[in-house]
Amino acid sequence: MNLLIVEDEARLADALRQIVTAEKYRADVVYNGRDGLDYALAGDYDAVILDVMLPGLDGFSVAKQLRANKLATPVLMLTARDELADKITGLDCGADDYMTKPFAPEELLARLRALTRRQGEVVLSELSFADISLALGDNVLRRGDKTVRLGFKEREIMKILMSGGDHITPKETLISKVWGDESEAVDNTVEAHISFLRKKLIFLRADTRIETVRKLGYRLEAHA
Repeated sequence: MNLLIVEDEARLADALRQIVTAEKYRADVVYNGRDGLDYALAGDYDAVILDVMLPGLDGFSVAKQLRANKLATPVLMLTARDELADKITGLDCGADDYMTKPFAPEELLARLRALTRRQGEVVLSELSFADISLALGDNVLRRGDKTVRLGFKEREIMKILMSGGDHITPKETLISKVWGDESEAVDNTVEAHISFLRKKLIFLRADTRIETVRKLGYRLEAHA
């Protein structure tokens, strides 16, 4: 299971990471709402553990924007306040479940398992952005009647970029998600694959382009 933890209290964030990694789950941790939103949109997570009270962007706003971007990743929301109004607000903003601090680690893990089981009932077979679509089953990128086949890593990069929409995906995120944290992949490796993808978009005569945002990363843009 691949998880994103968004929690501004460093000690609790570290405790959450230890709880889930003890179960052999993988976890990324960020400490504010803005980074949480960017990571969730750019990454490929099975679930997001999301605190309500966050600097930059609160958890309610993060959940709402995730759903506005059509991201279906399950969200487990955490709060220190045991108030019905907060729970209703969180669920209305797009959270799938709600837990009040403090909580038992066993309950947290059980709720995560339940959320990801429900997610597994729906399998996404295609992603779309502007004038292109990506068939995940056979690694085919399409614009209208024209198609081109992608390599595995090209598909994974495009999947991350298309899932993030017009949000910026850091190069480091691509290396982590596509090659793995222990990989020796370097910036030039990512740039080479981005170059291949750009050529394939040109072959399709797509309006969609992969833009480089200097010192930040990459994002998709549609040029009429």
